[in-house]
Amino acid sequence: MTATIERLRAGAETLGVALSERQAEQLTAYGALMLKWNKVYNLTALRDPDSVLTHHLLDSLAVIPPLQREWAGQGKLLDVGSGAGLPGVVIAILRPDLDITCLDAVAKKMAFVQQVVGELALPNLRGLHARVEKLEGRFDLISSRAFASLPDFFSGSSHLLADGGKWLAMKGKNPADELAGLPAEVAVFHVEQLTVPGLDAERCIVWARKQA
Repeated sequence: MTATIERLRAGAETLGVALSERQAEQLTAYGALMLKWNKVYNLTALRDPDSVLTHHLLDSLAVIPPLQREWAGQGKLLDVGSGAGLPGVVIAILRPDLDITCLDAVAKKMAFVQQVVGELALPNLRGLHARVEKLEGRFDLISSRAFASLPDFFSGSSHLLADGGKWLAMKGKNPADELAGLPAEVAVFHVEQLTVPGLDAERCIVWARKQA
């Protein structure tokens, strides 16, 4: 466990994220819970701690500095197609000032997120079993990570984005084809390249807002 925490801290530091002792412990415990539940619930295709560290924890931590830049204060964030809670759980641990809702159409995955809420004592996090198209409410930030095509993500969640709100879509390589087919109401204002320690793959965030 100690070695995992040290690797996590080192990777986070490379990303420009300073983890407190409690945050490092919570993230490590989250990874361990994911692997434990994975034996029964098939939350992720990854089966070993090293892969979970790089492909899930550090990959999600990479969004923290850009998120701090784009939204520094309090707010409500909806993580669409959250699966095992990525990146929503990681954001909840690092940003206690944000109220995080992880959303997924698969009930067992949101049952896992609710278990994480209890075990890690995260009062700003909840897991919600629903389809994004049927959801009501308003959110300042709407995130996704490898959830769907950008046009589907934006059109499916546009009714939930508050005035002045922002979308952040985590993608692999620059999704030029998807960007070419966006709904007219969506304005992409930044495609941000990310480098994740230990991960030999392209990553980016597509930032967008509603057209004025």
